[in-house]
Amino acid sequence: MPRKFKSTEQFLKPDPRFHSLLLAKFINCVMKSGEKSTAQRAVYGALAIIGERIPDEDPLKIFTEAINNVKPHVEVKSKRVGGATYQVPIEVTRRRQQALAFRWILDVTRKTRRGRTFAATLAEELLAAFRREGAAYTKRENTHKMAEANKAFSHFAW
Repeated sequence: MPRKFKSTEQFLKPDPRFHSLLLAKFINCVMKSGEKSTAQRAVYGALAIIGERIPDEDPLKIFTEAINNVKPHVEVKSKRVGGATYQVPIEVTRRRQQALAFRWILDVTRKTRRGRTFAATLAEELLAAFRREGAAYTKRENTHKMAEANKAFSHFAW
């Protein structure tokens, strides 16, 4: 890493509507080709849909809880020992947990549009993650199961 590297974390500004750093980072992950206003419109539209579906809850709270429900705590990495390759379970750092949760939710959202808007599909996936359902939550559970199945190789983690 270069000496003059400045982390983008310290330059990140909160989003204009909810003043949340987490939501600002998510909007940046949704953004493609530098079209931030389009990404903001989609995310805010999804939060508006969530607000309509569950009127007595704060949409930002539901969003945060959905992200926390999808975050993995352990994952497996391939380690080559001798002639064999083992799937070694390792703990996931907080930054990577957040990145994986964002990536999984957005992958599911982009793949399962089915003629609906991106905002509607994103709202569906966030609500499913909030209820501990959906494809992104299933991906987290499968990652945890794989780590549990391979915990015999955890002594290879170094």
